[in-house]
Amino acid sequence: MQNFTKFGKKIVAICRNFSEHAKELGNAVPTSPTFFLKPTTSYLLSGGKLEIPKGCIVHHEVELGVVIGKDGRDIRKSEAMNYVEGYALGIDMTARNLQEVAKKKGLPWSTSKGFDTFTPIGEFIPKSEIKDPHNVDLWLKLNEEIKQNGTTKDMIFDIPTLIEHVSSIMKLEKGDLILTGTPSGVGPIHPGQVITAGLNVNDKNLSTIKFPVVERVGLFEYKL
Repeated sequence: MQNFTKFGKKIVAICRNFSEHAKELGNAVPTSPTFFLKPTTSYLLSGGKLEIPKGCIVHHEVELGVVIGKDGRDIRKSEAMNYVEGYALGIDMTARNLQEVAKKKGLPWSTSKGFDTFTPIGEFIPKSEIKDPHNVDLWLKLNEEIKQNGTTKDMIFDIPTLIEHVSSIMKLEKGDLILTGTPSGVGPIHPGQVITAGLNVNDKNLSTIKFPVVERVGLFEYKL
C-alpha cells in the first residue's frame, strides 16, 4: 500500500471533527459526521512544492489520514478497523477566501479544496505501527514556528464511526484516504515560507513532511 496515492480513487475529508477548530472558524460543532471529496490529483508527494494560487488566502490543516485496505459498503462500526490498512500524515489545504464566498452564496466549494498540491501527504504508515489511532499527536510549523499542535484524542467522531458513516453513502475502495479532521490553529501560508508537519506516537516521530511554498504559475487567478 506504499503507493496508495497512485491507485486510490478518492480522498474523503471529514469536516469539523475537532470542536476547537469548528469554533475558531465560527462554525457549529456537528452532531453527525459530514465530509467533502478532494481529487487525488491534489496529492503532493515528497520533493514537490506547495503552490498558492494567485489571489487566494490559503490555510493549512494538518490531519491524520486513514488508508483503506479493501473494498466495503455499509461497514458496521464493529468491523470498521478491519478495513484499515494503515495511516498517513496529510495536510488539507484550503483557499479560505474562495470557500467563504462559496458558502455565502450556497455554492459548492470544491474549488477551494481541489487545487493541485492541496493535499500534501506523507509515506504510508502500516497499521501495526499505530496501535491506537485515537492517541496520535499532530503538529505543523511554518518556518519553524509551531502553528498547530493537537491530538486525535480530541476527535469528535472516532474512526469506526467515520468509516460506518461514509460507507453507508458510498463504497470505500482499496487505496482510498479518509482525512479525519484538523485540530485548532489553522492559518494562512505564503510563498517563500516552508511548511513542516509531523505525526508522533508516544513522543516517537513516525512521519514528517516538509515542503517549500511557492506561487502557482498558470491560468487561474481569483479576483473579487
